[in-house]
Amino acid sequence: MNIVFNPFQYPKSVFCVLAMLALSTVVSAQQGPDSAAVKTIDQKSYARHLKILASDEFKGRKPFTIGETRTINYLEAEFKKLGLKPGNGQSYFQAVPMVDIKSVPEEKLVIKNAKGSVTATYLTGFVAGTKHVEPVVSISSSPLVFAGYGIVAPEYNWNDYAGLDVKGKTVVVMINDPGLNDPKLFKGKNMTYYGRWTYKFEEAARQGATGILIVHDDVPAGYPWSVVRSGWSKSKLQLEAEDGNKSRAVVEGWISLDIAKQLLQLSGQSESLFKEAGRPGFKAVDLGLNTSLTIHNTIKKSVSNNVMALVPGTKRADECIIYSAHWDHFGVGEIIKGDSVYHGAVDNASGVAALLELAGAFKKAKVKPLRSVLFISFTGEEQGLLGSEYYAKHPVFPVKKTVADINMDMMGLAGKTKDIVVYGYGQSELEDDAAAAAGRQGRVIVPDPVPSSGLYYRSDHFNFAKVGIPSLFTGSGVDNVKYGREWGLKQADDYIKNRYHSPQDSFDEKTWDMSGMVEDVRLLFDMGYRLSTESKFPKWKKGSEFKAVREKQ
Repeated sequence: MNIVFNPFQYPKSVFCVLAMLALSTVVSAQQGPDSAAVKTIDQKSYARHLKILASDEFKGRKPFTIGETRTINYLEAEFKKLGLKPGNGQSYFQAVPMVDIKSVPEEKLVIKNAKGSVTATYLTGFVAGTKHVEPVVSISSSPLVFAGYGIVAPEYNWNDYAGLDVKGKTVVVMINDPGLNDPKLFKGKNMTYYGRWTYKFEEAARQGATGILIVHDDVPAGYPWSVVRSGWSKSKLQLEAEDGNKSRAVVEGWISLDIAKQLLQLSGQSESLFKEAGRPGFKAVDLGLNTSLTIHNTIKKSVSNNVMALVPGTKRADECIIYSAHWDHFGVGEIIKGDSVYHGAVDNASGVAALLELAGAFKKAKVKPLRSVLFISFTGEEQGLLGSEYYAKHPVFPVKKTVADINMDMMGLAGKTKDIVVYGYGQSELEDDAAAAAGRQGRVIVPDPVPSSGLYYRSDHFNFAKVGIPSLFTGSGVDNVKYGREWGLKQADDYIKNRYHSPQDSFDEKTWDMSGMVEDVRLLFDMGYRLSTESKFPKWKKGSEFKAVREKQ
């Protein structure tokens, strides 16, 4: 998964308020799920899927590898075994044309002026790649410009590129957005899409920059440098573009905070420039530095696959509810602690196992859903939400007939909990359905514990939201029913520090407590099943950036 869970100590008042919300929500469903269907979601079958998907045999499930072949074939076989129909016409697969580029930059990135130079070493001080489908790309003596957060947001009266011509230049920008340090700006600590690294690359390209380097900082990024290093040390996938992605900057990359500070010192600038960048009216600064870099690429064009299966609706089959979970991970890569297979057990074999459990429960329900229910396991999530982006552009069900997407990515890390997290809290009415389902389990929903991380923009549901489809993304709770919140926080913290996006994210049936995962899946089945028997279309709430898109439909 393209996100990081950040543990947080919830105030008791939050639980009290949300408990009241959960228990007071009015449920208008025509039909609740029968207990027999719910009970088919159990720990034994869940563990079986996890064990297989996260095994060495599946080689880290990277697209374009034997790991993909084994994964998608397994999913197809399981969907058939459950009795689900193909989700894409006569096929369980949706072909996604992609390009795999292994970018290897020069070992040293040298940034200099007449007074001296700063040298960053590949993987420790910088990472860089390109989306250009070319064997070799390079930039030569490209001037560096510090462009603050690299944001153009008219609705917030913000333009870091105002009056700036960056053609031929390399922009240096900060991660996150100005609201992180000033609650009066943007959405305060709730990161907007303007804070995401993907947006910053896109905007630099729109401005015509030759290169872009994002300054990494653990807190505003929401993850340590090791995550950047892990992702950028491997080949990267992208959707195939007619222009070979020539519209993108030639070089896209990151530099460490330490390297960024050295650059400011060499250019005669104070580190206070970082704070100044977060103030309205900030003007970009020419650093008086330049850099050159050559990148060699190994290119492979091929087709990956989304896997889709369908339970047709009995009365309104043209209306669709989607459950989603990405099947891909990082394959085989850099050896860490003696292991090179990136198993992706939590991220996201756990979500795929949940998808299969849900499919089985819907199929076995005595009263079949009135609306169609589509189960999609996406490719390329770890590479930039590619499979979901492709589906959003080539949907099987029309967007306006798609009721909702319920996405699963990294299931419960802290055993059975009293809470369940809703990322992007306040976005849509799906949260009210989730609150009602949680209340029926004696639980509560809680908002994103660290909204500054922008987790709502980091998994596949985001591509549905962008086209207007209400999307729910839940995360692991931490308030363990037996050991409490502190214990739950430690479990989540241990995962992030020691296993996330590393070969150590592996499955151990003896030590894993899957009771929380199973309960979360049952909750999502409850709310989705009820929604499948209703006629309502959930709406975006006031203030959501996706509300206007849906209303136009």
